[in-house]
Amino acid sequence: MGLSFRFIDQVLLISQTLLSFPHLLVISACLLIAVFSYHSFKPTHIYLIDFSCYQPPDFLRSPIANFIEHLNLSGIFDRECLDLQQKILERSGIGDDACVPVTVHEIPPHSSLSAAREETHDILFTVVQDLFSKHKIDPKSIDILVSNCSLFCPSPSITSIIINRFGMRSNVKSFSLSGMGCSAGLLSINLVKDLMKIHGGSLALVLSMEAVSPNGYKGKCKSMLIANTIFRMGGAAILLSNRDQDKDKAKYKLQHLIRTHLGSDDESYESVMQEVDEEGLVGVALSKQLVKVASKALKINVVELGPRVLPYSEQLKYIISFIKRKWGKQNEMYTPNFKKAFEHFCIHAGGRAIIEGVEKHLKLGKEDGEASRTTLYRYGNTSSSSLWYEMQYLEAKGRMKKGDRVWQIGFGSGFKANSAVWKCITKIDSRDKNAWSDRIHLYPVCGDASG
Repeated sequence: MGLSFRFIDQVLLISQTLLSFPHLLVISACLLIAVFSYHSFKPTHIYLIDFSCYQPPDFLRSPIANFIEHLNLSGIFDRECLDLQQKILERSGIGDDACVPVTVHEIPPHSSLSAAREETHDILFTVVQDLFSKHKIDPKSIDILVSNCSLFCPSPSITSIIINRFGMRSNVKSFSLSGMGCSAGLLSINLVKDLMKIHGGSLALVLSMEAVSPNGYKGKCKSMLIANTIFRMGGAAILLSNRDQDKDKAKYKLQHLIRTHLGSDDESYESVMQEVDEEGLVGVALSKQLVKVASKALKINVVELGPRVLPYSEQLKYIISFIKRKWGKQNEMYTPNFKKAFEHFCIHAGGRAIIEGVEKHLKLGKEDGEASRTTLYRYGNTSSSSLWYEMQYLEAKGRMKKGDRVWQIGFGSGFKANSAVWKCITKIDSRDKNAWSDRIHLYPVCGDASG
């Protein structure tokens, strides 16, 4: 009791002292408010220090002819299903250098939890180690860790696998995203962006991939057979920071990130869906309306992004076009020239139809989709990591210059369309080793990559 009374006496004494100096109290309060406001409203700059993309060894290559032969020899599919998959493969835009995991090379393909773990280890351990070694990063310095893999969701999680392998701190903030489709790479960046608003002076690692091993479909549903033909082995690790000291060594700075989700619309929601067929076999069904849905999602996304990036002249042309159409004096809306806002475009390499659909919608030339087409040709659809292969292609070609702006456009189940805008803030050396260095001189390939 004596201790309690003494404490109360001290509090009263301090209060009386403060009240005797009202001006000092006001000044102190103002200073506290100013400090709080500065830290609350100070813009958070997100820097992309570097990223690494997985380059599978050559023995994992699966040329189209070999892929088709394996499908025939597997004994899983009837003639109709084989012919359909062959037809899709030949029109897919995927070349002979794209790779699949070692277990998919087996006849019949081996699908198991252990195979999926092995594929995940091969990809992520390689890209993380590459990134850490290149920049002399101590794994214990990572404050935020985010992984995204849509269909493979092991326990312990993928982030736990990385924490265990590299010995990260016990208080690292880790998140494993699943079921979010091919656009989850940009969702992961968005999550880091939001976390860094709260956690200043942080270093973040984002991991993007999709496991091919466990997700082969062995049934007869045509809409589910498509996924068998387009997905290939790949992944990426991205190192981000909001620390001021990393500005000078970072490659890019995040300018904008816009997310669009059309899940409330049934047609959009059902356009990409993992489900069970009539025989009880699990697969991912791709709707015939997929390109239409993607176009709709992109349109909404662009309407939100446009005012943030387009010059006023292009915005004015769009507004005038809108008014004319409203009054019946014009049939089609004016499509802004996004080449005035961006030097480079990275469209998710989900398939030839997706790339062509975006080019048509935005009125881009074939050269604008070159990075996407070439990535599809050499690496196939590597899900959420495809955008990073495209960025590395531009770097390896020597096209990325300081001051350039690049627009990443991702699509994914749900249905989602996400955009990220990056500005190059340093000189990029095209001779730096990356996933394209060994044969960049061979691309683009006429008739395939360049369209």
